[in-house]
Amino acid sequence: MPSRKSFRLEELGFGWDEPGLVAGVDEAGRGPLAGPVVAAAVILDDLHPIRGLADSKVLTATRREKLFDEIRAKALCCAIASASAEEIDRLNILHATMLAMQRAVEALRLPPHRVVVDGNRVPRLKVPVAAVVKGDAKVAAISAASILAKVQRDRLCQELHERHPGYGFAGHKGYPTAEHLEALQRLGPCPEHRRSYAPVRAAMERP
Repeated sequence: MPSRKSFRLEELGFGWDEPGLVAGVDEAGRGPLAGPVVAAAVILDDLHPIRGLADSKVLTATRREKLFDEIRAKALCCAIASASAEEIDRLNILHATMLAMQRAVEALRLPPHRVVVDGNRVPRLKVPVAAVVKGDAKVAAISAASILAKVQRDRLCQELHERHPGYGFAGHKGYPTAEHLEALQRLGPCPEHRRSYAPVRAAMERP
């Protein structure tokens, strides 16, 4: 893997070496059957580096929680936003994800000069933006955003579990596990289920 500096200059190609604040953006929750999709935007402070940043999926839950607090304490600024299950159903998951990312960037206390987003699609923003495939493993600010988004969504799933304990949200986090699908068939959808997703739609149509 190239260094972050060489990756930025050689791969992004929009003057990454120029002065200005750069925000990293990532999301969590595109695949689950319930709850919002959550996005985070982070502008890191070079004077207060954070060790151990990585793609949130390779970190333990305990490590993510510790980094969540450290990112919020040390970053120049950060913001977390979401798009609801209703917005996902109305817009589709891709457009709802872009909306959540846009909201996160616009909520930053300091406006960035450029934005890098994990993946291969970018939201519409007022500043230059680039997509970085596997960016959560390559760019520190995107790694930080992935951690914030993942931890926040996991916390929302815990709240879902407390409101609707029969579905097991605390364990599967809304993903279509066997336990979740069985509960969906047995109980039917709860208000936070995404009606546009096939397993939820099938449960609704079941006699």
